[in-house]
Amino acid sequence: MKYHYNWNLSDSNFTKNKGKVFSCFACGGGSTMGYKLAGFDVIGFNEIDPRMANLYVKNHQPKYQFVEAMQDFVSWNEYPEELYNLDILDGSPPCGSFSVSGNREADWGKEKVFREGQKKQVLDTLFFDFIALAEKLQPKIVIAENVKGILQGKAKAYTERILREFDQAGYKVNYHLLDASKMGVPQRRERVFFVAIRKDLAMKVNDLQLNFDLPTIPFGAIKTNENTASFTDHDRNVWNNRKHGDRNYADVLKRIENRDSNFNAQFIYDDKTPPTLAASSGSKMVLFSEPRKMNHTELIRCQSFPLDYHFGTDAYSFVQYVLGMSVPPVMMANLVDEIYRQWRKIFENE
Repeated sequence: MKYHYNWNLSDSNFTKNKGKVFSCFACGGGSTMGYKLAGFDVIGFNEIDPRMANLYVKNHQPKYQFVEAMQDFVSWNEYPEELYNLDILDGSPPCGSFSVSGNREADWGKEKVFREGQKKQVLDTLFFDFIALAEKLQPKIVIAENVKGILQGKAKAYTERILREFDQAGYKVNYHLLDASKMGVPQRRERVFFVAIRKDLAMKVNDLQLNFDLPTIPFGAIKTNENTASFTDHDRNVWNNRKHGDRNYADVLKRIENRDSNFNAQFIYDDKTPPTLAASSGSKMVLFSEPRKMNHTELIRCQSFPLDYHFGTDAYSFVQYVLGMSVPPVMMANLVDEIYRQWRKIFENE
């Protein structure tokens, strides 16, 4: 594999010679690390949450940092000159409103406040603010990541609007449903990537073709002997009553207590690739072979984060939150590497 899930920031020699990137909704810099691995220079970021922004600065030392809501950032009249000469504008607009594991339609149009004390914002309109920023900055390419739920049910109307607004902003856009487990990440994580290219450049290249099929990585490959997470009496009771083939706590509880609950507490089998790592502390990843949750190292490898990433704390729930909110770096590295391979001439101004 060109990019390995087991790596360190300190050991990486980032070349920064393929193009300039600015990252929005950056969280702790998952996508940023992917761009860096692939040889891009990420010059700055936007993030609403001060704690996430501090993590980003500590780990990535950006040239530009804008810690504010996207609605405020997009309203600026003028930006640093470098931001008008980007190769890629990157962003992962908050996607909880579209997630199949959330409230979906019940939350659409409502202002929400994240637990970090952020200002109120309507999450499902942030994607359009991001497109408005792209229209202002006119980068060569825009890459936006979201959950696959944005393609399902009533959310399809949002996808159609996204496509229209990219078109009106001067971009030709397509979306791709990708699975991290086929892109060198030891995790079954499906995400939608919108890849938009400025119309004046689109005529110079062929349509992007993405077909990743790297070998999947079972949990056993990332497993260690550490036990770093709490395990309650309830956890132990469920684990003691598990049967081979059980997918989650709900399968066990339905059998022993005749109730449906704890669907987000999932069993991890050594010979299978772990399921999606979610940000919520209620989303447990429990080993089928041992009475414990995935430890810190396993979580970090599962998301293909560097082992020396500075989280600022060892608190399990916070580490899981940062990881679950992030784009897996190796997933992004493989994606942007393929985009560069197919569209190299626009990066090199041929």
